Amino acid sequence: MSISSLSIRRPVLATVMSIVIILFGVIGYNFLGVREYPSVDPPIITVSTNYTGANADVIESQITEPLEESLNGIAGIRTMTSVSREGRSTITVEFELEIDMETAANDVRDRVSRAVQRLPADVDNPIVSKADADSSPIVFLNVRSDLRDPMDLSEIANTVFKERFETIPGVSEVRVWGSKRYSMRLWMDPGKLAAYGLTPMDIRQALDRENVELPSGRIEGANTELTVRTMSRLETPEEFNNMIIYQDANNTVRFRDVGMATLAPENERTVLKRDGVPMVAVVLIPQPGANNIAITDEFYKRLELIRADLPDDIVATVAFDVTDYIKDSIAEVQQTIFIAFLLVVIIIFLFLRDWRTTLIPVIVIPIALIGSFFFMFIAGYSINVLTLLAIVLAIGLVVDDAIVVMENVYAKIEQGMNPVQAGVVGSKEIFFAIISTSTALVAVFMPVIFLEGLTGRLFREFGVVMAGAVVISSFVALTLSPMLATKILKKRERHNWFYTRTEPFFRSMSNGYRKSLALFLKVRWAAFVVMAVAVGLMFWIGLNIQRELAPMEDRGQMRVIATAPEGATFEYMDRYVDEVSSMASDNIPELDAIISVTSPGFGAASSVNSAFMTLFLTDSKERERSQGAIADQLSEDLRGFTGARSFVTQDQTIGGRRGGLPVQYVIQAPNFERLKEVLPGFLEAASDNPAFSVVDVDLKFNKPELTIEINRDRARNLGVSIREIAQTLQLAFSGTRFGYFIMKGKQYEVIGQMSRQFRNAPVDLRSLYV
Repeated sequence: MSISSLSIRRPVLATVMSIVIILFGVIGYNFLGVREYPSVDPPIITVSTNYTGANADVIESQITEPLEESLNGIAGIRTMTSVSREGRSTITVEFELEIDMETAANDVRDRVSRAVQRLPADVDNPIVSKADADSSPIVFLNVRSDLRDPMDLSEIANTVFKERFETIPGVSEVRVWGSKRYSMRLWMDPGKLAAYGLTPMDIRQALDRENVELPSGRIEGANTELTVRTMSRLETPEEFNNMIIYQDANNTVRFRDVGMATLAPENERTVLKRDGVPMVAVVLIPQPGANNIAITDEFYKRLELIRADLPDDIVATVAFDVTDYIKDSIAEVQQTIFIAFLLVVIIIFLFLRDWRTTLIPVIVIPIALIGSFFFMFIAGYSINVLTLLAIVLAIGLVVDDAIVVMENVYAKIEQGMNPVQAGVVGSKEIFFAIISTSTALVAVFMPVIFLEGLTGRLFREFGVVMAGAVVISSFVALTLSPMLATKILKKRERHNWFYTRTEPFFRSMSNGYRKSLALFLKVRWAAFVVMAVAVGLMFWIGLNIQRELAPMEDRGQMRVIATAPEGATFEYMDRYVDEVSSMASDNIPELDAIISVTSPGFGAASSVNSAFMTLFLTDSKERERSQGAIADQLSEDLRGFTGARSFVTQDQTIGGRRGGLPVQYVIQAPNFERLKEVLPGFLEAASDNPAFSVVDVDLKFNKPELTIEINRDRARNLGVSIREIAQTLQLAFSGTRFGYFIMKGKQYEVIGQMSRQFRNAPVDLRSLYV
């Protein structure tokens, strides 16, 4: 007994099997994540190490190279890139797609921990994060207040928002842009230090001596026990200014005698602005492959809880959320599914011309589509544009089997068989036909799972969903459809009025097809001619059509990346950004907002002479020009700004890295001298190529540098060691951390440095006392 005969004789069984398919599909649907495209991001681990005041050569030789040597050899590495710049080393390790993110992160942490002992003693501990250093944020939260200063706002952003958002699943990092965290700045006067015979090292030693808190144990009485705490930490600027640096029988030197302590921002060389107004913002960086929509959903839940406890003067507003576009894209595809289903139903009715016969395929379609969600669940897929596109296309495929079964059963009923006999005989005749056609369709789509790389990751879910829907539709066509046909279909002596009115049209169409087929069979050789022309035309179009992974989409935003000449100051870069922002506001009427970050301090290639601006446009329905046209105009306008090299980038639709740069070349050489020889010629050739609008390189050799040569013999005669000279320069100019202090229960850095007026020119080096 075939499965169709069993379903006809056991209608309850056929119904229950279909209900089970629907039930499993609904359960699977509720556990599916939602994202724009399948996860094609490879596991990326970033190792960041700060060494305040060190130049790029020191960073490269003492930090980057030891870490790279330790990381080499980890299984599954696809590429490893590093950037060494002033004060920071960034190593980005990209793994193969099939490598597990947690495994990769653990391997990197293990290798980094081995290399720490080879790094300088005063370097910050390397930070391993599961994200690309150049990843773009998915949510931008603006935190502002008319009553608080930037340091107070930064404190709220770091302690309230950042700490709550860091625990959201899928978030790699929460950054505070424009952060001005509290720090105690010890501004030193080299002239006064020299007058007292003191050096910056004496200030640091005094701080270590005077600003300390150690566990003091407890006092145990007969009935009471007390913990003992020694209040020996310095907390306010007044206490730091009164700190004793040196004391003898005749005088006491305090810090206020050689400098000044003030509460000031930890990072004074960065600023975030929205439409030219300084502000503080909290942004979320996702892990590669994370579900961005799930992240933002949890973000909004936590944001509402935070807002309930915020002071009245603090306003937290979402400036942009990239998942809004994703949700709109998903909604459009879902609307397309509904329209496609409706059109299929209408077309089936127009051709079958009977609501009873139309009802059977209409029931089969949702069962097959809902059941495919279970296949997605067990395979670990998500609801995205491509899986929904597969469902759209599957609507036209899954209905075929049900129509064939129903039509054959109805033909047997018209031949005089009773419905049950017609169902058994009709389904038996086309059983292998349905199995063969379904197998052929599965054979078309399933090989996609064997594709490797980005393309395989991208279309694997599409192929599996299509194949799953076809398999389910075949099963339902051989079980539920014959059973429904025996219950619904009846032999009619008279057709309805719609059938009668439309029958002449269908007869003429059938006759026309019969005549054209008979004519074509007389010249059968023409079939080969038509096929040859079609194949030739296909190849010609394929060779001349534009090739790209995905077309550029109008998402309503673009970025301007700016780099000033090496040696440019923060103030210079900030003025340049203000000029470009003002130009964009005046020349682009479609502009909604501009967010700029000068000297961001994050990303693999950021430095004090760099900045970026994100331009947000009004909705595409509200403007006449496309995003691409506006980007072209902005690129042309930027040519008039010669103070820095600037170029416009648009986010790639799928799999974009490095801030949306579409083409990147990697030049390798055994040493930097060889790179210096090769780079100019390569850049010139690339600039002459009309395909490239802007050509830039991330390796710079021309930053101005002041080299200090030490007369070792004279230093030895004066009783000064090379280490003392180097430490004096480090503590005087690098802005290094001297220690920590406690304020309102939180720990902040104490940063020592010469006042700005004493480090403006090379001649200021002469005022240092060693």
